Amino acid sequence: MSTHVDYRLSHQDQLEAESIFIFREVAAEFEKPVLLFSGGKDSIVMLHLAAKAFHPARIPFPVLQVDTGYDFPEVLATRDEWVERLGVRLHVASVEQAIADGIVVDDGRTTRNRLQIGTLLHAIETHGWTAAFGGGRRDEDKARAKERVYSHRDDFGQWDPKNQRPELWSLYNGHLREGEHMRVFPLSNWTELDIWQYIGREDITIPSLYFAHRRKVFERGGLLYTASPHNPCRDGETVTERRVRFRTVGDLTLTGAVESDADTVEKVVEEVATSRVTERGATRGDDRFSEAAMEDRKKQGYF
Repeated sequence: MSTHVDYRLSHQDQLEAESIFIFREVAAEFEKPVLLFSGGKDSIVMLHLAAKAFHPARIPFPVLQVDTGYDFPEVLATRDEWVERLGVRLHVASVEQAIADGIVVDDGRTTRNRLQIGTLLHAIETHGWTAAFGGGRRDEDKARAKERVYSHRDDFGQWDPKNQRPELWSLYNGHLREGEHMRVFPLSNWTELDIWQYIGREDITIPSLYFAHRRKVFERGGLLYTASPHNPCRDGETVTERRVRFRTVGDLTLTGAVESDADTVEKVVEEVATSRVTERGATRGDDRFSEAAMEDRKKQGYF
C-alpha cells in the first residue's frame, strides 16, 4: 500500500492553475481590470476560469464586448446567457455608435474588424480600465506567439513587440505610467486542442456555431462565408447549403466556416487533433490581407 500522495497535476490542471493564478495576480495588482468577452469559445473558457478563480465570490470586474454590428446572433445570445448566469456587469462598445459619434471613420473600405481598434481604445480610456483580459493564445498566430502574458500598451494603446518585459519564473511586471494600460492573456499557453478538451471536461456551454450544422454559404477566396445582407454575393458567387462548423467566430463578413461532420465535443477534439492549420489561418479573412496582418493590427491596439 502506497503511503505517498501523488501531487502531480495533469496537463489540463496545470493550465487551469496557471490561468487562475494570472487572474488573481491581476485582480490584486491593478486598480480597474476588465475582461474582453465576445461570446466565443476562448472568451467563454476565460470567463469560466475567472469564475473559478474568485469562487464563491462574484467575478470582481466587468466584461466588455466590442460589437461590430455584424456579429453572429447565436454568439450574442450565448454572451447574454453567460452574463446573466454569472451576474457580471456587461459593457458593450458598439462600432456602429463609434461611427455615429465620429470616434472611428467608416470610409467604406476599412473592415468592421479594424474599426474595433478605435472603439476598444475609446472604451478603455473612457472607463479608465488599467488592465484588459484577452482570450488570445500563442498557437493562433505568429504575432500572438511573440506576445507575453502581460502585454504592455502605451498611452496611445499601442503594442511594441520589440519592447516587451521579461517574464522569468512567471513573474509579471505590471508597472504603468499615466494613460498606459496592460493587456493580459491568461490562455497564452493553451492550444485550440486544450480549449476543446477543457470544454468537454468542464461541460461548458458554447455557441452552436462551433458544431456541424446546415448553413447557406458561398465561397470567396477559398473560404466559406455565411450568406447575409451584411455580406452580399459578388458576381460569380453562388449560395449553396452545406454542412459546416466554425472554428472561430467574429465579424460574420470576415469569418469563414469549414466543412465538417463534427457535431459533438468529442468529434471536434478528434478533428482539431489532426488539423495542421490554425483556426485563424483556416477561417479568418482579416488575417489574409498580408503576412503581418495580425501584428499590424495589434501594434495599433487590437485584441
